[in-house]
Amino acid sequence: MIISFEVENFRSVHERQEISFVASNLKDCTDGIIETDAFGEGRLLPALVIYGANAAGKSNIIKALKAMIETILFSQTKGSPNGKIPTYVPFLLDPSSKEKPTEFEMNFILDGVRFNYGFSILGSEVVEEWLYSYPHGTPRKLYQREKQEFSFSRNLKGRNAAISDLTRANSLFMSAAAQSGHELLSKVFNFFDSVQIETSLSMTGSAAERRIKDEHNWQIDEEVIEYLRDINTGVVGYRTKDREISEEEREISKKIGLAVQSALEGTEGEIEVREVDDFEKIIELEHQGFDDFRTHFPIQLESAGTLRLLSALPKVLGVLKTGGLIIIDELDLSLHTHAAEKLLRMFCSKVLNPLGAQLLTTTHDTNLMESECLRRDQIWFVDKGTDGASEIYPLTDIHTRPSDNIEKGYLQSRFGATPV
Repeated sequence: MIISFEVENFRSVHERQEISFVASNLKDCTDGIIETDAFGEGRLLPALVIYGANAAGKSNIIKALKAMIETILFSQTKGSPNGKIPTYVPFLLDPSSKEKPTEFEMNFILDGVRFNYGFSILGSEVVEEWLYSYPHGTPRKLYQREKQEFSFSRNLKGRNAAISDLTRANSLFMSAAAQSGHELLSKVFNFFDSVQIETSLSMTGSAAERRIKDEHNWQIDEEVIEYLRDINTGVVGYRTKDREISEEEREISKKIGLAVQSALEGTEGEIEVREVDDFEKIIELEHQGFDDFRTHFPIQLESAGTLRLLSALPKVLGVLKTGGLIIIDELDLSLHTHAAEKLLRMFCSKVLNPLGAQLLTTTHDTNLMESECLRRDQIWFVDKGTDGASEIYPLTDIHTRPSDNIEKGYLQSRFGATPV
């Protein structure tokens, strides 16, 4: 579970910004509150919804989380020995920001224990990195790093010194430790690896079909079909079938392969032009028609909203079953309010979310502000100042009452973060 996330000097974020899943003392709906003994307040929110004008920086908050995770997962395995760290993207509207590090920090709960992990990067080096645990409510250092100087606590068992010798200046110790099979740090690494991120701005039928093929072996979970049925998409089932590939399609594919082969001739690596199969597997969704009539449509004929749900729902359902975290940029994209709210309600229900899964999402759909399952401390805003820097803050920073029409107040610019 995530408690909070902080970022500084990244894209449109200049000064340090924080988002927090810690529940306030509001008397709003408590049905979805996650109870935990891992830290003092002991109450976490199952979902946060971020609003803001176009280009205010909502997506940059998502990108910051993604950048932190990608640095953890890949800095050791994919980084070049002396290259720039790809996730170092400082604030560009202040010339001095290019000389300052970008910093990421997260408080989270793993196996019932609170952890604090963070790092700062500048160009092609890790400036700082640290990990603390709070097994009894007080901080306990596990390791601290300043450039290539490492300090390890006796509480961190493992081949720490040997791994630090293998850690490059532009790589995280966390990343190197996981590759070396470090017992505790591999668990922390896997926590970040388990975070699901859905940032597809649009989904074509072909892309949705590839995802079903590659990630789910041509299977669509019955719970996904049930969701689509419940929101009246007309979808009631699916099937896979073999489609015959025409001679013309095979010829075009062969010509494309030969053209690529010719273009790469003389360069490193080779490409083999293979014969195109006579058939290809495709997926079709079953629709309910008049009376008991049912028929199947190629996935390319489905609406943008149905395709988006086919893409996102397997991740959502997976997170709900494991108690993980999912991040969805633009929840409302191609979705009706009722479809988006139904997804939100899944996280805010202890019946559907018994393990404390969490959702972080951005949206422009102000109708969701009036959802009965959404507390005021779950609504956050991103605004952009005159200096071009993004600022993120919760609705609870502004005095409101439970009876207030939050949507109306937002559209009237009472809370900021709206187009002018």
